[in-house]
Parts: sequence; structure tokens; C-alpha cells
Amino acid sequence: MIDYKNYKVWQRSHKLVLAIYSITDTFPKAEQFGLVSQMNRAAVSVPTNIAEGCGRETQKELIRFLYISSGSAHELDYLLLVSKELGFIKESEANVLLKEIDEIKKMLAALIKTIQKSL
Repeated sequence: MIDYKNYKVWQRSHKLVLAIYSITDTFPKAEQFGLVSQMNRAAVSVPTNIAEGCGRETQKELIRFLYISSGSAHELDYLLLVSKELGFIKESEANVLLKEIDEIKKMLAALIKTIQKSL
């Protein structure tokens, strides 16, 4: 079994979760069960699916969970974009987070490709 904590993409996505929770804490209370909940869930889903995939029996299963993680990263990308456009996040803060999400998506794609080559 692979220790998910050794993956740089897991480490970065974990830090992203902490940043997202911190920023959504500043959202209007009316968004608590809307954007806040959805953003937090999408953010947590990225490292969670990496961890779960590492606990699976086969590399094919790991790849499946990495794809789910990537989907959550794409979802979070959009949620940040709409939050910025609604004025819940400063543009400068959103851009830093969006850049980090893009890096995480690239890292996930590279990891998937590497694992696929080894099959």
C-alpha cells in the first residue's frame, strides 16, 4: 500500500483545503449552505480521493480515484470563479487559489499518466 502523504499533489491539495476553509469562513452567512458548503466539500474531496485511492488494491483503482480527485479540482475551480464574480473573494486572493488549483490539476494528470504507463 502507498502512503498518500508522500505524494506532493496530496500535500498541496491538503494545504489548499486549509486555505479554502479559511476563505469561505469570510463568506456571507446566507451562503453557509450554498457556496461555502459546496466549496468546502469539493476542496476536501481532492486529497480525500487521493488518500482513498492509495488504500485500494490495484493501480487501476488508484487511477479511478485520481480522476475523481481531478473532477473535484475542476469543480472547485468553477466555484472559486463564481465566488470571485459575486464579490465574495478578492480578485487577487482568487487568482492565487485558481493558480494553485491549476497546478494541482496538472500534477494529478501527470500522476495518472505515470501510473497508466506502468500498467
